[in-house]
Amino acid sequence: NVDATYSNMYKGIRQCYLLKKNIASVPGLSDDKINDFANQADFLIAYYHSVLMQHYGPIILVKELPDMNTPYDKMAARSPYDECVDWVSEQFRIVSEKLPTERMGSSYGLATSVAAKALRARLLLYAASPLFNGNSEYYSDFANNDGTLLMSQTYSKEKYKVAADAALEAINFAEDHGYRLYYVGDDAIGTATYPYPKDPIQRQLRLTYLDKNGTKEVLWANTRLEEMYSIQNKSIPYLSFGGGYGPSLTMVERFYTENGLPIDQDPTYDYENRFQTTILDDDTRGEGITLKLNDHREPRFYADLGYDRGPYEISNANGLDTITIKMRFQGKTGSSYYNPEEAHGAKDNASDQLYGGYAIKKLVNPKTTIQDGNNNVAAYPFPIVRLAELYLGYAEAYVNYYGKLDGKGAEYFNLIRKRAGLGGIEETHPNATPEELIEAVRREKTVEFMFEGQMFWDYRRWKIAKEAWSGMEGGMPALNVYGTTAEEFNKEVKADMMPFVFKEEGYLYPIQQEYLNKNPKLVQNPNW
Repeated sequence: NVDATYSNMYKGIRQCYLLKKNIASVPGLSDDKINDFANQADFLIAYYHSVLMQHYGPIILVKELPDMNTPYDKMAARSPYDECVDWVSEQFRIVSEKLPTERMGSSYGLATSVAAKALRARLLLYAASPLFNGNSEYYSDFANNDGTLLMSQTYSKEKYKVAADAALEAINFAEDHGYRLYYVGDDAIGTATYPYPKDPIQRQLRLTYLDKNGTKEVLWANTRLEEMYSIQNKSIPYLSFGGGYGPSLTMVERFYTENGLPIDQDPTYDYENRFQTTILDDDTRGEGITLKLNDHREPRFYADLGYDRGPYEISNANGLDTITIKMRFQGKTGSSYYNPEEAHGAKDNASDQLYGGYAIKKLVNPKTTIQDGNNNVAAYPFPIVRLAELYLGYAEAYVNYYGKLDGKGAEYFNLIRKRAGLGGIEETHPNATPEELIEAVRREKTVEFMFEGQMFWDYRRWKIAKEAWSGMEGGMPALNVYGTTAEEFNKEVKADMMPFVFKEEGYLYPIQQEYLNKNPKLVQNPNW
């Protein structure tokens, strides 16, 4: 949460400096081990600073072990955002020259040079983005008590060139050391013994980062075991537990058509009648009566989502079998919230259920077992950054700098489209304006990283969150999960839950008052 992020990141930074100070005094450690621990600490110092910047914008830079007895009047103020970018970027660059390129076995998930370069590229792309690059609209008077402005007031296109160069450097370095996009055939668990999606494109999308033994796309992952109410646990189909996290109808509609176009821009797609029903008879897309919204969509739609009469790959008592979802909504008297072999009963608005009428497959490992009311979650290291982000980050920086998408920019963009079974930018967006190309790259990023926590930050740094999420005030767009018939269920409604209202101040997190009280030089973020 807000409080934990601010305090935990600074606590982590202090712990890293303490480790660096004392590690050499630990008996029995070799010089190589001491140096590796110190380098990992430097990596985390940079990473924790970048997380703080992601949440709060300009921050207090901690460049050495802080003195806990610092006098009240000697405490540090926030540094201007661009100064923070320069320092943190340099820390990532320095440590990238000291870390190993990969970690295997029990060391998987520890800091690497590849991760450092990738996170540096992400940081620089954020710095070039509209929220932070000359945002005088929101931050013209955002300053320290001494008048020092904390956000640049003048847009600089050159920041996109810096971001593009950093992304290209990270891509080349990663690829030179064996990292690549995940394709079917790389997987170690998706053999004929396990009937994952029969369609090869869906299969490679379904397993992109779930197969930790076969993927070389993940550049850095969180290997800690998740808590009970975490995203992996709460995305699984509900029997005795789970079923609490699902997508809104807005996210469902963000996926492209099978032609690689937005559903409201593809002339072959029946957009106006998308909430009417059709019959599916293709086991790669579903079988039975379902919404037209679920038909003629791109492979990522079918790989990432569970929907009425669509396939959901998961294990059951007989082994790793593909179970076909039968999401029938029985109304508030339903006996179960969500059971892929029976029905979906929406009990009340205080229960774990799929309020939007759709489930998330992308976050659930198909080896997860649901049987006899018990769930056995097949956990996996959750990706923090993967190669696909660098490809699309380069394309984003490229199109914003050059006003076109060709050369390497188009090449990397098209690699993501090709892996998803879609045509390249030249095919789907001929004669597009620079603005349309920027929107195409943004939408590609949103769809490719759906449910991975990227959109939450991307919509902010693109400065579009207020507009994009304005339709949430009356509730989340959803299907009618309380409908007692198929006709009632297949209607667009507002979910019966707390409305989501995004305001301008939400672009940056607030700093807890406790820390403002302790440091007279620390100023709050605007409008909080």
